[in-house]
Amino acid sequence: MSLILAVLLWAALAQVECLHFNFPNFQDENRSQLHMGNTSRIFLGAIQVTPDVMGAPIHNFSGRTVYKKPFRLWSNQGQKTASFNTTFVLNIKNQTSPAGGEGLAFILAANPNYPQDSSGQWLGIVNPSSNGSIQANIVAVEFDTRKSYPDDLDDNHVGLDVNTINSRAQVSLNPIGVYLSIAVDVTVTIRYDGKNLSVFVGQEDLKNSLLFSEPINLSSYLPETVYVGFSGSTGNLTQLNCVRSWEFSGSDIDEEQQLWWVWVVCVVGAALAVLAGCAFYLYRKRKTELEDPEDAYPDIEEAIRGCSRAPRKFGWKELSKATGKFNPKNKLGKGGFGTVYKGMLGNMEVAVKKISKKSTQGKQEFMAEVTTIGYLHHRNLVKLIGWCYEKRELLLVYEYLPNGSLDRFIFYDDKWSPAIQETTTPLSWEKRLAIICGVAQALDYLHNGCEKTVLHRDIKASNIMLDSEFNAKLGDFGLARTILQKEQTHHSTKEIAGTPGYMAPESILTARFTVETDVYAFGVVILEVACARKPGGQTERDNYLSNIVHGLWELYRKGRILEGADPRLKGEFTREEMECVLLLGLACCHPNPNKRPSMKTVLQVLSGEAPPPEVPTERPAFMWPPMPPSFKDWDQSLTGSQLSPFSDFTGR
Repeated sequence: MSLILAVLLWAALAQVECLHFNFPNFQDENRSQLHMGNTSRIFLGAIQVTPDVMGAPIHNFSGRTVYKKPFRLWSNQGQKTASFNTTFVLNIKNQTSPAGGEGLAFILAANPNYPQDSSGQWLGIVNPSSNGSIQANIVAVEFDTRKSYPDDLDDNHVGLDVNTINSRAQVSLNPIGVYLSIAVDVTVTIRYDGKNLSVFVGQEDLKNSLLFSEPINLSSYLPETVYVGFSGSTGNLTQLNCVRSWEFSGSDIDEEQQLWWVWVVCVVGAALAVLAGCAFYLYRKRKTELEDPEDAYPDIEEAIRGCSRAPRKFGWKELSKATGKFNPKNKLGKGGFGTVYKGMLGNMEVAVKKISKKSTQGKQEFMAEVTTIGYLHHRNLVKLIGWCYEKRELLLVYEYLPNGSLDRFIFYDDKWSPAIQETTTPLSWEKRLAIICGVAQALDYLHNGCEKTVLHRDIKASNIMLDSEFNAKLGDFGLARTILQKEQTHHSTKEIAGTPGYMAPESILTARFTVETDVYAFGVVILEVACARKPGGQTERDNYLSNIVHGLWELYRKGRILEGADPRLKGEFTREEMECVLLLGLACCHPNPNKRPSMKTVLQVLSGEAPPPEVPTERPAFMWPPMPPSFKDWDQSLTGSQLSPFSDFTGR
């Protein structure tokens, strides 16, 4: 039945079809859709009706460009007349200051080509012999930039021309503040309803104004089919006549019986479509209810309530109102598991993360955030204010940190290159050092200051937030896991979690995460902050180790480690401090996890209580298992030859 209706509808519409096209701009590929005179061009995204030919003289030119497919204007001996609506953007620039000439026009014409000797005052519409003749077969809306005739109002007016250059209706644009020939975009809309032709004009911030609405029966002056487009001309004074965009929509004409068939088919087809849509909706709803009940995660609320010191629960309506119904204008950013929006809860600014339904780990990440960061309290951790689970949506509410994430302030280049271009004012060394210390204190708290050791597992610059004073706060605990300090040394997963470039080589190999793998990621962050380089290794699978670590270790081998510092600092740092921080970063990124310092040691180094760990000038090769073993309960099966050297990434 649907196929039969589609065939009937196609047959009817083959007779009654709208001519519609839209050119937001003009490119070379659009030439096939246009008929262009030998002086018209497409250049710089616009139709150049009378173009600037590489600086050559363009005096006394005519030009015409029309849509290649003709438009059926009327039928049945003029008893039925089509309607149309067209909008285009003109840009006209005088080349002979202060005045130019001559102008540009929108046309409906029997002939796609402009007549000979139609330059200058004739605007490419008619010539001296056809002016005023019914054989001209043209109606034009002219945009005149020169007072060529005594009857012209001025050198900045719009007129309606019928088979002649002498306008039957004209209006000056000066009173509404629109000026045609000053090289600004002028938006024009022309509407014809079969009885009246109306012209609207606007410029820049000015809304389109109705200039005139002239009663006219186009079928009295034009043939059954016409070409629509533009004509223009230059004279002794020249200008560039450009059309930057063009949209046209017009109805063709046919017999009442055919139109009746269109209505019948459309109504019947619409009714069937509604019925089919309802049936499909009911089917999908039933299937969804079976596969995904309303309470898709029935254990979430019970698990959170069972967690002591859980954060506050919010309602969906409250958070929707706070974020303006999750208005895109309030969007702060998008991460691996969802989108973050700025909101207002009373007088408090908050950041609301909406967990993506497409995320395969959405529930897991949500629970990790609520049950991990929810009971953690430290000045260098992002504060989780609350949560919401309604309408199958998982939402987290955090404190709002106005300076956003650290990565926005430090990165500018991915390569080790001496040719560094000036960018915006970088963070001072003092602020960078304070940020590094703040993150170190947060990690020391997670590893050593909690009842259970917390592994963050996704430490990176984009997960370090900055408050209004540029104090660092570690956030995004979606991958965090807790382990008992005495009973466990690591956390294992089936999938590799984290961000390539920040991941320790052993975690990629074994899918095991330890405090040492957190330290490795922290070392990459140290180097990012000091060097203002991205870590690399985020797109190429075989380059799974951080390029920033390789690059800096190579400089250290050559005795030039300070060359790795961000050149935008222009040496405004203490050399000893910078060298200490860079060496500390390399130590944290040692391929052997047993050689990496603990976060307690890191804090001692940063506070000046201890020297930086010794770092070999040659970067050690990664070997597994390390000597001595890193894990007390090391699985000997991993040392066999059957072990695959790499695992698949689940990047964020």
